[in-house]
Amino acid sequence: MTNLLYVAVPIVLVLLVSLVMAARGRRPTSVESGVEEFSRGLRALAPEDVGSRKGRRHRRAWPG
Repeated sequence: MTNLLYVAVPIVLVLLVSLVMAARGRRPTSVESGVEEFSRGLRALAPEDVGSRKGRRHRRAWPG
């Protein structure tokens, strides 16, 4: 019987720890989290702000 405890206790502990880790690491499934994830994706794909490129243009020198 004690030999069975040496095998059963670690198995139960591993199962409990793995269930806790799986529950903590799962992704949220609410509608709001889906909308937020979609918004993050759109922001990542959006082009740069036009105002941030203003300083990059070279001005033409007029002969004079």
